[in-house]
Amino acid sequence: MAKSTTIDRRELILSAALQLFSQRGYFNTSVHDIQKQAQVSIGSIYHHFANKEAIAKALYHHIESGMNQVIAGIMESFSSSHDRCRGVMEYLFQLTEKDSDTMHFMLYARHQEFMPEEKPLCSSRPFSLMKQMVIEGIEEGQIRPLDANVAAVSIFGGAIRLIFLRLDGVLTDPLPSYLEECWQCAWRGVAA
Repeated sequence: MAKSTTIDRRELILSAALQLFSQRGYFNTSVHDIQKQAQVSIGSIYHHFANKEAIAKALYHHIESGMNQVIAGIMESFSSSHDRCRGVMEYLFQLTEKDSDTMHFMLYARHQEFMPEEKPLCSSRPFSLMKQMVIEGIEEGQIRPLDANVAAVSIFGGAIRLIFLRLDGVLTDPLPSYLEECWQCAWRGVAA
């Protein structure tokens, strides 16, 4: 029972940090803000995390791990690059709608400023898997011979820009309503 409470408190802290980092930004959020939002003692915070940077790192790795699992599952579920890449685009749109704080933290936070030893987001495991899908598509002849980075940006760049527009409140319609149109534009630009 005690272990469950410990895990619950850790999750409460991470959830509170995510919300505050997304709303206020990393640098405008204190450990005491997180403690108040999570409704835990300051001792609980320091029991689980050495400092605010450790909270941000744990949050980043937690989100990255979850994204890895979903993207790896998409890779296993579909055999063609077309279906895999479309599946990732659909997942990112749904995640934005379901959990905008997560997408906000992943896309807007300048992780290198408070986690300088971490790879840039575009080199993170989820983005590497997305690029791998593109490379395999080129190798299999589904995507025309292009630089893999150019092809990956062509496929996913527009979708990521739409995510920014949704997070900024420019797009009022849910992202899935743009999926087919965005996907058709992206795929036509790279299809073999």
